Amino acid sequence: MDTLASLICDIPPLNAAAMRDAQTHLDGLLKPPGSLGRLESLAVQLAGMPGLKGMDQDFKKAIIVMCADHGVYDEQVTLSPKAVTAIQTMNMLRNNTGVCVLAKQAGALVHVIDIGIDSDPLPGILSLKVARGSGNIAREPAMSGAVANALLARVISHTSELAQQGVKVFGVGELGMANTTPAAAMISVLAGAEPAEVVGAGANFPQDKMAHKIAVVQQAIAVNQPDARDGVDVLAKVGGYDLLGMTGVILGAARCGLPVVLDGFLSYASALAACRIAPAVKPYLIPSHFSAEKGTAIALNALGLEPYLHMGMRLGEGSGAALAMHLVDAACAVYTDMGSLAESNIQL
Repeated sequence: MDTLASLICDIPPLNAAAMRDAQTHLDGLLKPPGSLGRLESLAVQLAGMPGLKGMDQDFKKAIIVMCADHGVYDEQVTLSPKAVTAIQTMNMLRNNTGVCVLAKQAGALVHVIDIGIDSDPLPGILSLKVARGSGNIAREPAMSGAVANALLARVISHTSELAQQGVKVFGVGELGMANTTPAAAMISVLAGAEPAEVVGAGANFPQDKMAHKIAVVQQAIAVNQPDARDGVDVLAKVGGYDLLGMTGVILGAARCGLPVVLDGFLSYASALAACRIAPAVKPYLIPSHFSAEKGTAIALNALGLEPYLHMGMRLGEGSGAALAMHLVDAACAVYTDMGSLAESNIQL
């Protein structure tokens, strides 16, 4: 089996020459140069990704939803019953959840993965599960370093297999009760921020209990002492299986030279870990939306990314990634379908 180190050692850089040619092409289209703003910069970014092999195709899109439970649930950091993780996972097979509805509209398939749900095997759900929920980070690591390394390698390999099956645009999503707590811990460590600046309401956690949630994150960091220089160590000590799973998809997509559309707050935590593990992944990241969860700006500033959409969303599941996939299609359509100034005898 391939090791994590062997899987991430050859992430390709973007093709600078292809990006220059794309910019020249865009500047010659039927519009003032730059008038489509960030849609043009997105097209240039996509043109440089070696795994796409051109812009003149209808890209196959997939949103990978990582589902897992968290031991820190026992610290009463969410009001949602733990059973909701398994229930909502099964709802995704019925295609009636938020991400499923939005993904269908975007022409993307939703791939649901049990990477650590505290339940018996769920029929029809792909399982990469190594445990029924992660450890309680307020008292112990989420998982061992060895498990984190092995599971990351497995998710990267699975993502690569999907790419070999024709997927060209990946999105990430998650599902897990109490998972904003480990995400906040990860962002606090990786962005060098105080937990009080990052911890938010998650699934409508009461404001009058927020001090408790902040204290749990502070305790998790103090107990586990994660190394901010080591993304795997942070995932293993204060993360969780769903967060690790998204990190693996990000690394796997970049390894294949393909874009990965981030979702919201949880995915920012995973992207920070991925960039710490392999900085070469950053050019492949497409930030979808500015999550309403507290700490979003801190995470995005640490990533150096500006999201495309400001919708006040905080559902998770990959719902924001599904919306932003329309922008990927739009950038490609502009690049391939617009007429040129030269063909229309227009000089600017």
